[in-house]
Amino acid sequence: MKHKIAYSILELAVVSQGETIQRTLHNSLALAKEAEAHNYKRIWFAEHHNSDNIGSSATSLLMGYVAENTTTIRVGSGGVMLPNHSPLIVAEQFGTLAHLYPGRIDLGLGRAPGTDQATARAIRSDFMEAAHSFPREIEKIQQYFSIYNKTAKVRAPIAEGTDVPIYVLGSTTDSSHIAAEKGLPYAFASHFASTHLHNALRIYEQEFQPSQFLEKSYTMAGVNVIVADTDEEAQKLFTSLIRMFVGVLTGSRAPLEPPTEMTQELKDILQHPTLQQMLRYSFVGSKQTVKTQIQEFLEETGVNELITVSTMYNLDKRLKSTRLFAEIMKELNEKG
Repeated sequence: MKHKIAYSILELAVVSQGETIQRTLHNSLALAKEAEAHNYKRIWFAEHHNSDNIGSSATSLLMGYVAENTTTIRVGSGGVMLPNHSPLIVAEQFGTLAHLYPGRIDLGLGRAPGTDQATARAIRSDFMEAAHSFPREIEKIQQYFSIYNKTAKVRAPIAEGTDVPIYVLGSTTDSSHIAAEKGLPYAFASHFASTHLHNALRIYEQEFQPSQFLEKSYTMAGVNVIVADTDEEAQKLFTSLIRMFVGVLTGSRAPLEPPTEMTQELKDILQHPTLQQMLRYSFVGSKQTVKTQIQEFLEETGVNELITVSTMYNLDKRLKSTRLFAEIMKELNEKG
């Protein structure tokens, strides 16, 4: 590795079987505090709608809750699904957060709905038009954050001049062109969409144009991470995530199930091409196993930052995985 690799967390607030949404959101804060204590750079909250088992819907509200109860870790959106929202309102919300928690707020922007089409239309009737206007919608937000917008007819005064870096999120190659052209950092959702990762990173690096926001390209990649004392224990914890993805594919979105032994049936399910593609970048095992996998991934991709997703049934196991992964990253960064 030529540079130190930052490491962060993407949080969906997945509801475990038998848990309440309230407890799940409190667990998200516990995760953020653990991450902060172990030098994670940031924690981002996703935006999902019309899902019984995902608590991360009102992204900016969750961000405020976590930022208020932590001190140093950056808190952001991973992301705000921009076609769902008015750029003006987004600027006002994140400008407000930036005043309350200066130097700690990130704005990750995506163009997908974060839900099904019927719900997307319920959120915003002109969703498709807004999705096609994604590059222009980003520019509107940038304008509202600009100190030079003071003379405009439409303003978000609370956002003007605040320090809120914008990140472009993507799961295909489309957003890589946009991020490169605008000179913005780029985060790829390889924790569930692995197919276009390498092509998207290549496009972004080749087309990147330095901007007032970013001199050099900056890339982030999402990965699923489950670290335990042994490979066998980690594989057992992984079974909850496998079943969750099977539920997504079959339309049965139940709360996260408790882990079970890794059966041959589950191993066979993992070989299904669709599931294999979705979970390709899942690093599961003991510290040494995951360390080897992560090192290979970093050498293969050259990304600047890893943003980890750790979907596990039990909070204590999740916090332990968070600590162990921090140890892995410290060792890799010290090794250089």
